[in-house]
Amino acid sequence: MQRPPLPPASRVAAPAPPDPYLVQPVAKALAVLAFVEDSGQEVGLSDVARALGLPKTSAFRYLYTLAAAGFVGYGSSRDRYRAGPRLHRGRETEIDVPRLRELALPAMSTLRARFNETINLGVPDRDRVVYVEMIESSRALRMQARIGERHPLNSTSLGKAILAFMAEDERAPLLGVPLKAMTPRTTVDPAALRRQLRDIARRGFAIETGENEEGLMCIGVPILARGGRPVAALSLSAPEARMTRPTRLEVIAALRTAAAGVSRRLGYRGGLGPAPIVAAQGGRGTKDSGI
Repeated sequence: MQRPPLPPASRVAAPAPPDPYLVQPVAKALAVLAFVEDSGQEVGLSDVARALGLPKTSAFRYLYTLAAAGFVGYGSSRDRYRAGPRLHRGRETEIDVPRLRELALPAMSTLRARFNETINLGVPDRDRVVYVEMIESSRALRMQARIGERHPLNSTSLGKAILAFMAEDERAPLLGVPLKAMTPRTTVDPAALRRQLRDIARRGFAIETGENEEGLMCIGVPILARGGRPVAALSLSAPEARMTRPTRLEVIAALRTAAAGVSRRLGYRGGLGPAPIVAAQGGRGTKDSGI
């Protein structure tokens, strides 16, 4: 049988030559490091191997080497990895997420038991807030976000609570770029957002209605570290119909108490603004508070 003719050389796509300056093992180690850091939570060996398409033995060696150098932290009790201390140096907004979760979970469980609504814990990551812990409501109607997801700071009560307590030199670059809209109700005008942030800083809590998810209301309070630096936020999310004014007042008070407790454990000794006026006092001032 006669062999078919080969196509002209000009039509054969030659494989791209490898970059002679690229050190493949280093590139793969950096990909592992980026995955661990971007996850915003602890990850397991299987998570890394699956996400990056690596054999488990190779993924383990990269993780072991990065941990030995301090770029990755390892928790032996949970057999999981997280961003290490070398990544935190010089980055004041960083926080030890596993420790934060440990401090916040008891209060989150209490809030969930009291209100049976979804309780969220988030940390800032540039112009996003990352959900690092969540205790869901047992009710059918609840928020759709999941742990590890990143949502815009400007569309969430978590993000607004964090932005409101940031230093201006840290906040300004985040408001100087186009703001992302998650729904038609999201605040994307920087001037309007700044007005909201001033009110949030004054009263100590943020309320967002339908800006991140349609039909959902979310109330958030900041968690502050030493010096008043906002390192995280705590929130409760529920359908608007369930968030009556008396319920909102109870939620705000409970969230503030919970966040204050975590903040004290992180070295913060200040306050979070005036407490909202409760319904028993006739509701005076609730309009100004956004309640």
